[in-house]
Amino acid sequence: MADSGHTSNYTNQDTKDAKSSANQDSNLQDFSEDEVSLIARMFRLVGKRWSLIAGRIPGRTAEEIENYWTSKNRSSKQR
Repeated sequence: MADSGHTSNYTNQDTKDAKSSANQDSNLQDFSEDEVSLIARMFRLVGKRWSLIAGRIPGRTAEEIENYWTSKNRSSKQR
């Protein structure tokens, strides 16, 4: 029975990881057009200084902005 509990722990962690990944993906889609425009303009001005860009967008972290930017640019480069 100890094995089934051990497997359950892995399953719970896998579920948490999947939810976390899904939340990150949904957060990437939650950017407004104004935020996207501001991120693009700021990126052209200051480059990859994500914390500086995040300082201009209330409620956004540097990590969220970097993840958004890299995910959008990665998918556009593959096309």
